[in-house]
Amino acid sequence: MSGDSKLDKGEYADLLKPLARELSALARWVSETRQRVVLVFEGRDTAGKGGSIDMFARVLNPRQCRVVALPSPNERERTEWYFQRYIEHLPAAGEMVLFDRSWYNRAGVEKVMGYCTDDQVKAFLKATPEFERHLVDDGILLFKYWLCCDQKVQEMRFENRLHNPMKRWKLSPIDIKARTKYDEYTKAREKMLAATHTDFAPWTLVDFNDQQVGRLTLLRDFLDRVPDTDLPLPDIDWPELKGKPAKEHFKVIDPIPKFRLPKEIEKRDLIHNWD
Repeated sequence: MSGDSKLDKGEYADLLKPLARELSALARWVSETRQRVVLVFEGRDTAGKGGSIDMFARVLNPRQCRVVALPSPNERERTEWYFQRYIEHLPAAGEMVLFDRSWYNRAGVEKVMGYCTDDQVKAFLKATPEFERHLVDDGILLFKYWLCCDQKVQEMRFENRLHNPMKRWKLSPIDIKARTKYDEYTKAREKMLAATHTDFAPWTLVDFNDQQVGRLTLLRDFLDRVPDTDLPLPDIDWPELKGKPAKEHFKVIDPIPKFRLPKEIEKRDLIHNWD
């Protein structure tokens, strides 16, 4: 769990399970009807983009669902049309692509941190609606989510990354500089929304001060905005095995020793965990 939440692990899991089933059915609909789906995840540093994307990806077939998290552009990419390096990652028929940050870097981190000029930002904001119009007109289902959190909550999450060795990798030099630019990010976001929130490619803002509630909110919204995806499961012939089920046996190499469980757990019978 990430930070304070009104939900404990069990409550969150119980609320997520039926939504995950819906998401799985949606993914089958995308595959069988040859849809193309793009979800853009943008928002504050520490808001919860990675956890939200993981919520989707862990349910979906990795051959169908791809996560795109591009690094900073290289020297060659900096000479290309700005949208060019994102286009190659757009979905083919039957695929879903989750962008962990996207072309909107130009209106966010690049703008606030001074990695591009004001003229480049203006050109981006002017071109983006037209770019997205082409995507939507070509049949791509485009969803754009912005994850919000207060600066007090953001600071708590930054400190958690600072002091937790397992999360230190999430703390980048840009994050350290960005801590003092909360208001600048707000101004940049508002300009971005004013220019790129359109009827054909609208933005959806989600409160992520409570990340668990935020994930459930985002997923419920996404499921509600996609057409009816309830397709019947095809019948599969499933004959009984002939003879007694076989046990594993080894001749060349044996498995490594089992993980040593506490004695009270070792004595338990196997627990049925299949959903």
